Amino acid sequence: MQLAVSPVEQAVASRDAIAVRRLTKDYGAGSDAIAALRDIDFTVADGEFLSIVGPSGCGKSTLLKILAGLMPASDGEALLNGTPIEGPRRDIGMVFQSPVLFPWRTVLGNALLPVDVQGLGRARMIERAKALIALVGLSGFEQRYPWELSGGMQQRVALVRALIHDPALLLMDEPFGALDALTREAMNVELQRIWLERRKTVVFVTHSTSEAVFLADRVMVMTARPGRIGDMLKIDLPRPRTLDVMTTEAFGTYVRRIRNGLNAGGGLE
Repeated sequence: MQLAVSPVEQAVASRDAIAVRRLTKDYGAGSDAIAALRDIDFTVADGEFLSIVGPSGCGKSTLLKILAGLMPASDGEALLNGTPIEGPRRDIGMVFQSPVLFPWRTVLGNALLPVDVQGLGRARMIERAKALIALVGLSGFEQRYPWELSGGMQQRVALVRALIHDPALLLMDEPFGALDALTREAMNVELQRIWLERRKTVVFVTHSTSEAVFLADRVMVMTARPGRIGDMLKIDLPRPRTLDVMTTEAFGTYVRRIRNGLNAGGGLE
């Protein structure tokens, strides 16, 4: 008789970066407990871009915080490269919806913040920071302050800060949600370009079904609270993708499937 293979065992065999098994999260205890996540199982391959969508309150951000080591699970486990995620780690970078830049630090100073906090040696990391600033299209802005930058430029600095210590995993929690539509589309194209060049493993939470499909190799659709995996779609669209892909029939089919799943599982956001 062949035994079932767990996501963790699959990760070891296939060198997946992330393995999540029976992950559950409750807020509170006893009769007052609120079930946020229930029995989440998935893996993410090394270098894969996974988008997560779901109804408001389904636990998307909670799941990301657990993967970041910022919050413990109530049950189950999450592993990065075979090691349990039990707290903040140097091999994990995170970008939030707000860039959270220090106003008294320049672009370069904000980019080097993790270097200073982790004691990585500023002198040898300055050139890396400048290279990443160039990668996100901010050459010449190294000595500018956050208040001198647009919202999209500030998020680019936040992305550099998340990449500066060369993390194995990049987590992004609705990073473009506060931007206007045109800037958001431009940032999607830029993020795809950066990802294609660096091939980091990315888990990207978004409210936008179109953004999820445009960026991802796979899209994970979550149900209403308590959050479970309702669907997992492989996005078979050639890269690099231009914004024109959003007008194609194939793109529309993916978006409709996600929206239908969200409506069936508790409503669209």
